[in-house]
Amino acid sequence: MSAAPIHLGGERLMLDPAGVLHWPARRTLVVADLHLEKGSAFAAAGRFLPPYDTRETLSRLALLLRRWKPARIIALGDSFHDRHGASRLPPAELEALHRMLVGIEMLWVLGNHDPEPPEGLPGMAAEEVRDGPLVFRHQARPAASRFAMAAGGEVSGHFHPKATMATRAGGITRPCFVADGRRLVLPAFGAYTGGLDARDPAIAGLFPRGARLFLLGRERLFSMNAGPAPQPALTGTAPG
Repeated sequence: MSAAPIHLGGERLMLDPAGVLHWPARRTLVVADLHLEKGSAFAAAGRFLPPYDTRETLSRLALLLRRWKPARIIALGDSFHDRHGASRLPPAELEALHRMLVGIEMLWVLGNHDPEPPEGLPGMAAEEVRDGPLVFRHQARPAASRFAMAAGGEVSGHFHPKATMATRAGGITRPCFVADGRRLVLPAFGAYTGGLDARDPAIAGLFPRGARLFLLGRERLFSMNAGPAPQPALTGTAPG
């Protein structure tokens, strides 16, 4: 796979086509919106989904750990679909997660779906993580623009951005990174996560001077400029 380099706050970051961010200088892998145990949450509410989302998500994450060999992982919130998700992890997936995190510093950023630290799992939880010129949080803060410019940059998730690229065969819609010189929004990594159009005002409003979109491909990213934001009747709700 070919990762794409970008610069944020003077730091060189790598955008992986699998939908994660690698910060080489800190040996840090950043992932957003795992939504583990979404299937079991839906089942409890009487809405059936195959109960394999956590297994699939962790399998994909394990591949990335072997690729990048990080010393630290920052999960940008909504790592679990609800505050009790960690307690519903099947034994095999719980064991796999513990095994994956051996020797790795794990930082759980709290999200709107998981506002409390996951019980029984390695790592530390925080509302946000600041390291050098970068701040990592679940949801971007529009009012943080001046801080982001002064301190370096903001990295977040929450919105599950996606975009459509025109091809000869028609439009192809894929999850995407959204970035400018001071802010980066990651796509959702979870197997059962939907997406919000990157042109939606909820996302586009974070990038008043425009942004670059990096659509996820099988082996590489596809870059394009963000177009004008559409005006739907209801906006601003991130997919869950």
